[in-house]
Amino acid sequence: MIKIDGSYGEGGGQILRTAIALSCVTQKPVEVYNIRANRPKPGLAMQHLKGIEAAKMITNAEVEGLKLGSTRVVFKPRSLKGGNFRIDIGTAGSVTLILQTILLPSLYAERPSVFEIRGGTDVKWSPSVDYVRFVTFKALRELGAKVELDLIARGYYPEGGGKIVVKVEPSKLEGKNFEVLPCDVIRGISHCQNLPNHVAERQRNSAVNILKERGYDAEIDVEVRRGVSTGSGITLWCGYKGSVELGEKGKRAEIVGKECAEKLLKELESDGAFDKHLSDQIMPFSAVASGKTVYTTTEVTKHQISNAYVINKFFDNVKIDGRRIEINGIGL
Repeated sequence: MIKIDGSYGEGGGQILRTAIALSCVTQKPVEVYNIRANRPKPGLAMQHLKGIEAAKMITNAEVEGLKLGSTRVVFKPRSLKGGNFRIDIGTAGSVTLILQTILLPSLYAERPSVFEIRGGTDVKWSPSVDYVRFVTFKALRELGAKVELDLIARGYYPEGGGKIVVKVEPSKLEGKNFEVLPCDVIRGISHCQNLPNHVAERQRNSAVNILKERGYDAEIDVEVRRGVSTGSGITLWCGYKGSVELGEKGKRAEIVGKECAEKLLKELESDGAFDKHLSDQIMPFSAVASGKTVYTTTEVTKHQISNAYVINKFFDNVKIDGRRIEINGIGL
């Protein structure tokens, strides 16, 4: 039984998601204790519960502590299977954080998987669906992952109502030495739902103006929808770097676009092949790939340190040396 201290490092849900994902893919039982101990409301929230339930579905696992507020979970996988699965978080909980639990093991299932996940697609404290589609999946495909994501409906806080469909083919992951990519054109999507078109347009125009002032060309699509929830946001990306900013009541659309552009500029103008978020997201996949993965990060974060801690409990194969990250994949 591999024991993981959920209060280590950033002490949030990341530790739990990585631990369960690695348990699924290795078929090794894991105990996570002190779950989210550093948060105002410790223990499992709904999206963590749904993530573990999804992992239980794809591995026929035996689970202890699967209830809201639980600060200890024991997860014992029995098998790993593909198939068609539906997951409804029931709130605006992040659909992309659910993926962090189930995507990696699904790459090693014996047959393809299709996940229909309902919840929040563009919510705080999580990567937006566009960031995952255009930044995370870009890097994963270069490791050999065969994944596709279709955005069916957007979901914002608090109602949610978003829907994605993710298709996963069994894949053989191979390590890679990632280099800094030149940024010729910044791309993006500025979106709003149940709001006037000009909200998304103003977000885009503000971002474009900031980026052009700094010498970058930008092509940002505008997307306007009707749906269950009301909200807006913008995601920008170039190569292995991206940024996300969400609208909120009382915050001008111009500020949303400006802040998103400034976040991306900070990443682009910092040394490092990966932005600080992609750097931790790619770790578990690299850990089970064949061969070595090496990349630099623009900033070492608590999320990266927490992920390295969990992965090293399983394999002891992640080394962070300054802003250089080296992972000797075990070759599952």
